[in-house]
Amino acid sequence: DIFLNEIHSSNRYLSTDEIAKRIIDDDPTLFLVDVRIEEEFKEYSLPGSVNIPLENVLNEDWQEKLNQDVLDVIFFSNDDIDSEQAWALCKQQGYPNLYVLDGGLNKWFETIMLPEEPGELASTDEMDLFSFRTGASIYFGSGTVTIPVIVEVEEKPEPVVKKTIPVKKKVKAEAEGGC
Repeated sequence: DIFLNEIHSSNRYLSTDEIAKRIIDDDPTLFLVDVRIEEEFKEYSLPGSVNIPLENVLNEDWQEKLNQDVLDVIFFSNDDIDSEQAWALCKQQGYPNLYVLDGGLNKWFETIMLPEEPGELASTDEMDLFSFRTGASIYFGSGTVTIPVIVEVEEKPEPVVKKTIPVKKKVKAEAEGGC
């Protein structure tokens, strides 16, 4: 059965880095679906996402948007549980181009919004990824820019302490006797 093969495949997962890049690049084929309840959606969601709570995913109102060949539909929630269910429900209906944001919003905050700097022995790829995530964090309004500032300090020479050497003055002796 095709559905069983797909459910055991990891091809449905898209990374937080890939989604961040596609949002930043304003990818027109991206259709983000937040399957959490409306209250959670209002508190925070990904830019440009649509709220379709899990219980409403199969409603006819959403069928045209979710069952199409043009957009990549990416389901997400706080973790993978509800988004996996939305993916499975739509996949069973035969909808194409369905994906799940790997790790959901929890991983989004961990990797994109609050990226952790790699250690001193990090590879170039790890440093590049951190650099991208830091930029994405700033783009999405969480990060701050730390700019190293090199300040040239003018060195002032230490004041030279002048030593005073007492000089004994010769006292002129007046000539004795006179004219």
